[in-house]
Amino acid sequence: MSNPDQIQRILFDDLDIRGVLVGLDKTYQDMLALHDYPTAIRNALGEMLAAVALLSTTLKFDGRLLLQAQGTGAVSALMAEVNNKRECRGIARYEGDIDENAGIIELIGDGHLVITIEPEVGQRYQGIVPLEKETLAACLADYFERSEQLPTQIHLAADENRASGFLLQVMPAAGTAKNDWEHIEQIGATLKAEELLELDNDALLFRLFHQEQCRLYDPDSVEFKCDCSRERSANSLQFLTQDELLEIIEKQGLIDVACQFCNEHYTFDETDIRAMFSDSAHVPKSDQLH
Repeated sequence: MSNPDQIQRILFDDLDIRGVLVGLDKTYQDMLALHDYPTAIRNALGEMLAAVALLSTTLKFDGRLLLQAQGTGAVSALMAEVNNKRECRGIARYEGDIDENAGIIELIGDGHLVITIEPEVGQRYQGIVPLEKETLAACLADYFERSEQLPTQIHLAADENRASGFLLQVMPAAGTAKNDWEHIEQIGATLKAEELLELDNDALLFRLFHQEQCRLYDPDSVEFKCDCSRERSANSLQFLTQDELLEIIEKQGLIDVACQFCNEHYTFDETDIRAMFSDSAHVPKSDQLH
């Protein structure tokens, strides 16, 4: 298997090509443990999580990267995100029976991918990718070809235990000869899903590129972590007015906000709501009721 819960870059000494390997084991299982997803959705989310981890290697700032698949199929949305600390999370929304053998494109149906980059400081960027290829990996590679003019090859795989990803890409503004890329691309295309899931990074690198001058960088650790909080939940409530929120409390006694990613619950009472709309606008961090 790819090295578990790690992102590891590949350096080609004589070529302007970069590579990335991602292996998700505990990260993947920690995410799945919070939801009772059908097998096909679990695998689809595994591919999404591996994909967003691969894409995160392009981040050079503090912030987060989100990958969303939206469509008209039985699965209306899949989402995975990662921040600059390599903390990942993901979620799926679906209705009805799910074909256990369906892939992401079949599950989503007629739809698109949205890639969102949210820096903590600076402008938010969003790109839209049509789901016109047969796999998520092919759709993402097509996005880089179209929007960045960077020849790219991506492999994604997931089963009940782990999720893995592999990326090859011409480096921006590089001067690599076309035949160099074609050579590396042809080698990368021989990689099988079971090899990506079962071989560790050193074995996989030797399997593919033992005739090339290349090596692995030190790995970055990846983990599942949800960054929901009481404060962020309170901020989401402020899309309603104070009177509307107080009316809900009058009927229900409390307002309960559940995080869809990790199932954490945050409750708010009348005192919290009034404090939220006061001049100080302070809601206690503790979830203890007043």
